[in-house]
Amino acid sequence: MYERWEIRRAGPQDAPHRVLMIPGGLCTTEFYVDVMAEPAVAGVGMVAVTMPGFGRTEAPEDVSMEHYARLMADFAAESGCDVVVGHSLGANVALEMAALGLFGGPLVLLSPTFSRGDESKALDVLNVVGRLPGLGIVVWAGMLGLLPRSMKRELPPRRAETLAAAMANNDPTACRRIVRDYYAYLDRYPLLVPRLCEAGVPAWVVRGDHDEIGLTDDERRGLEACPHVRMVTVPDAGHAVLVEQPAAVAEVVAEAVTACVR
Repeated sequence: MYERWEIRRAGPQDAPHRVLMIPGGLCTTEFYVDVMAEPAVAGVGMVAVTMPGFGRTEAPEDVSMEHYARLMADFAAESGCDVVVGHSLGANVALEMAALGLFGGPLVLLSPTFSRGDESKALDVLNVVGRLPGLGIVVWAGMLGLLPRSMKRELPPRRAETLAAAMANNDPTACRRIVRDYYAYLDRYPLLVPRLCEAGVPAWVVRGDHDEIGLTDDERRGLEACPHVRMVTVPDAGHAVLVEQPAAVAEVVAEAVTACVR
């Protein structure tokens, strides 16, 4: 099954702890390269997996968030991963792994979405227009074609070209399907903070200080009141915190690994 997946590994093969890293929507394991190279996680086994359907990998028939959670939980179990890190859409997959009782270890959630209103307005519009017969797929293809130019302004200069190209290299049909089901998931669970808190697993919610993804006052208060959740704000970072401030993210990952031995 996994022979068609895009998988990147780092760290000692015999490491006592292993971390599964799930990239966000349209992203690939390339987005975790800098975090995986940080000294803070040098002794940790790491395996990053592109969500099937992104980066020109084959999308599963069922692209619901719950199915992705099951796929990643199965992979985590088979790979011996005891910590899960997720970014953006991947963070919500990690959240669902815990909420569905499929994974009980620590989570590091990099810029997750806790309600539909928090999401990027541009993605919301793209999802709506993307549903139009005939026009939808054309709009998605056009957006992917424009990504390299638009994303380069938002990414670290030394990595911008490589990361933007990785995002542009997606199948518009697969992206359209996955995003549609993602919004259906946000409609099924309009309040995700209680869902995370009730899962009862240690979780770090990491956001850049100028993250484009919203967080309401009620959501923040709910997270701060949850005994298992720690909020981390990373200075000088937006939504792409893992590539803008990889050292800070690696420190949080190392802290989550330490929680495994308590």
